[in-house]
Amino acid sequence: MLKKLLCCSFLLIPFQLQAAGPASQSSDGPVNWTIKASWVLPAKPLDFVQSLDNKKVFILTEDAAVHVFTAEGKKLGKVPVDPGVSAIDIAPRGEMLYLLNDQASSYTAMDISFNQQIDLTGAPILGKEDAPVTIVAFSDFQCPYCIRIAPELTKLQTTHPDMVRIAFKHLPLTRIHPQAEPAARAAIAAQKQGRFWEMHDALFALDESAWTQADAIETAAKKAGLDMARFVTDWNSEETRMKLAKDIMDAQNADVNATPSLFVNGKPAQDRSSEALGKMIAEARATAQLQPSADRATSPEEQ
Repeated sequence: MLKKLLCCSFLLIPFQLQAAGPASQSSDGPVNWTIKASWVLPAKPLDFVQSLDNKKVFILTEDAAVHVFTAEGKKLGKVPVDPGVSAIDIAPRGEMLYLLNDQASSYTAMDISFNQQIDLTGAPILGKEDAPVTIVAFSDFQCPYCIRIAPELTKLQTTHPDMVRIAFKHLPLTRIHPQAEPAARAAIAAQKQGRFWEMHDALFALDESAWTQADAIETAAKKAGLDMARFVTDWNSEETRMKLAKDIMDAQNADVNATPSLFVNGKPAQDRSSEALGKMIAEARATAQLQPSADRATSPEEQ
């Protein structure tokens, strides 16, 4: 089990030694060690797991809660559990938590997700800038699942024009989609002419056979009505490449490694059905009405 893989980390994570402080080093003969992080817990620990990417630590404590920390000890939150839960396990990226309850003789599996603050500076926006609900889509123009979700997102925005806006973030999966990176740069070049969404639609309209043609992206650019001389210059510019690199870095910071990945006011959408997204929109709107508008920390360029 994964627990066996993680148990070796137990010696690396000091739980309740002292308050967090600078790393210390020591040695005893041929053995050397370094304390990387140490922090005091809110209650006595019973069990712990760590995600295989070493980004998150989940500690089960006797106060019937799983406390979630970064590997550096920053508290991310806690998950309440039933009394009697005595053991936990975790999926590799921390997306599933597994609980054993010795009082109820039960096993429980639960989804775990984390809200994200995603920088939308310079991102193309479909909808009103002051809409209370923002759906952020990390997407790849050659991804078949992105092709399917794109019209659904547009429909959600047109159905709720005063409530919802769509923010597009590029995440070309170049290992499996060789044309995704140049397509992303092409869309950024189109955005410079104020025609991102026209290029967005033209690129997503390309079928699988069209992507094998050398001039597929240029054909889409002409369909989007772009100034082709300016397009070619912007398509290959360093500024365009840097903007794409920022989106890719934003994806990494938000723990995104697949497309399409959607966030509704920062909350990951694990179910991308229209019904589930509609429910998330309603919940996000209700929450947004309770918060000052200044709390919506985005600075988009509406295109």
